[in-house]
Amino acid sequence: MNLDRSPPRPFSRGDLVAQTGREASAFDARAIQEVGVPQPVLMENAGRSAALVIQRVFRPSRVVGLVGGGNNGGDALVVLRTMAAWGLESTAILVAERDAEDPLLHGWPVRVVRDEDLSDADLSGLLDGADVVVDGVLGTGVRGAPRERQAAAIHAMNASSTPAVALDIPSGVDATSGARPGSTVDAALTISFGAPKTGALLHPARARVGRHVTVEIGFPPLLESDSAAMVVTPDFARRHLPLRETDTHKNRVGRLLIAGGGMGMAGAVILAARAGFQAGAGLVQVCSVPSNRDAIQAGIPEAIFIPSDDAASIFEASVNADAIVVGPGLGTSQESISLLATIVSEGAQPILLDADALNLAAVGEISLAEIGARRPVLITPHPGEMARLAPETVDLDSPIDVARAVASERSVSVLFKGAPSVVAPPSGPVLIDTQSSSDLAVAGMGDTLAGACGALMAQGLPPHLSGAIGLYLSGRAAGLAARGAGLTPSDVSDHLPDALTETTVAATDLPFPFVIFDAEAPR
Repeated sequence: MNLDRSPPRPFSRGDLVAQTGREASAFDARAIQEVGVPQPVLMENAGRSAALVIQRVFRPSRVVGLVGGGNNGGDALVVLRTMAAWGLESTAILVAERDAEDPLLHGWPVRVVRDEDLSDADLSGLLDGADVVVDGVLGTGVRGAPRERQAAAIHAMNASSTPAVALDIPSGVDATSGARPGSTVDAALTISFGAPKTGALLHPARARVGRHVTVEIGFPPLLESDSAAMVVTPDFARRHLPLRETDTHKNRVGRLLIAGGGMGMAGAVILAARAGFQAGAGLVQVCSVPSNRDAIQAGIPEAIFIPSDDAASIFEASVNADAIVVGPGLGTSQESISLLATIVSEGAQPILLDADALNLAAVGEISLAEIGARRPVLITPHPGEMARLAPETVDLDSPIDVARAVASERSVSVLFKGAPSVVAPPSGPVLIDTQSSSDLAVAGMGDTLAGACGALMAQGLPPHLSGAIGLYLSGRAAGLAARGAGLTPSDVSDHLPDALTETTVAATDLPFPFVIFDAEAPR
C-alpha cells in the first residue's frame, strides 16, 4: 500500500492540551496577573499570527472583519491593522459599542464602519466583495445564545459566499461543550490561541470549525491545573505505542481472552478477535457458546476456541490472560449472566467491558465500582449505554463531563463513543480523539474497537491509554482503507497493521514555527 496517498492527519508539536472556556480565561488571567505577560503583547501576537495564517491560506487582497466589543474583537482589529500595513484593503465592521478610533489600529488606514449605519444590502455587499471575512464577534467567554445584534452579524457572515475565519472559536459556539444555543458562524478556518478549545473539538460545533489551526502566542508553559483535557494526536499515539522486545514469543507480547458471542452472534467475537490479532496481540482465545464453534474457528482460525460451558478452561484462560474483553455479542440470557460473573470474578488483570456486559452492569448484575476497586477496567459505552450508567445529575450532552463523572464514581476508565470519542481515566486529563469520521458509523465497529483496545491492554498499556490509542489506530486504519461510506469493520482490521507501522510524519503546509496544531475539516 502507498501510505503517502492516505488522508492527512492532524499535525501537532508535542503534547497538545485542550482547554474549556473557563480554563482559557483563567489561564489568560494567570499569564497576565501572576506571570506578568502584558495583555497587549498576547493580543498583538494573536492577531499577527492569525494574519500570517490567513495570508498563507487564502492569499487575500481585501479583508473584512466583524468586530465585537471584547478581546476577540481586539484580536480581529490587530488582524485587520496588520493586513492593512501589508498593503491589503481592510475594513472593520463594528457590531458592538466600540470606539471607531481604537488605539489597536495604530493609525493604519483600516476603514471602520458600524453595522447600524449599513443597510442589509450594504453589509452583504461588503462581505461578498471581500476575499476573507474575519469573525471577531464573540469569544470563548460567552455563554448562551448570541444577542440580536451579534446574531444578525453571524447570519450575514453565513449568508455570504466569502469564507469566514473564526478567531479562537466560531462565534456562537460554547467553547467548553461545543453546544450551539443559537446562531453560529460556519467557519472555513478557525485559528485558536495557545490551545484548542474543547468545544471546537466536539460536535455539534466541530462541524462549524472548518480547518482548525492553533498558534502559540507567548503564553507561559501550561501547568497540569491549566487544563483537564489532552488531544490524541499522531505524535501522542506514536509515543505511547507498545514496543516488542527483539527476543520474545507469543506469550510475552499479549495474551488476550475475548468472551461473548451468544447464540447466533458469533460475528461479534470474530470481529473482536481479528482486531485483537491485527493490533498486535500474540495469542487470542475466544470463549463463546458451543454452537458458535464452527463459525468462529472458520472465521478466525488463528484464535483458540473455549466453549462457554467448560468452567475449568474458562478459569484457566481467565487467570492466564494478560487482558480480557467481555461483552461483544454476549447477550443477556442467564447463561450470559453466569459467564460474565465468572470472568469478572477471577484474576486481577485488566478487563474491558463492552456492549451487553455494560447493559448487565446497568441492571445490577455486576458492579463496576467493585470490579474497578480490584482491577484495571476500561468500559466502552455508546450514548444509549451511557444513559443507563451515568448519574442522573450529569448532562449527557457534555461528553467530557459525563465520561469524567462515570470514571470517577466507578473507579474505571471510560471510552465514551461519539464523534469524537473521549476517554476519561478515574483521575487525570480526559483524552479527546482526533480520528473520528462518519465512515465509522457501521454495525460491528464497536466490536473491532474493543478487540484493538483489548490487544493494547494485553501488551501492557493502561486502560485509558489503550482506549485512546485504540481509537487512534482504528480511525487511522479507516482513513488508510479509504472506503468512504462503504467502510466495514473488516476493512478497519485489515488496515490496523498499516496504522501500527506507519512511518510518515504528520505535517502542516503552514511554514510557521508558532503553529502547534493543524487539522483538516472533519468529514
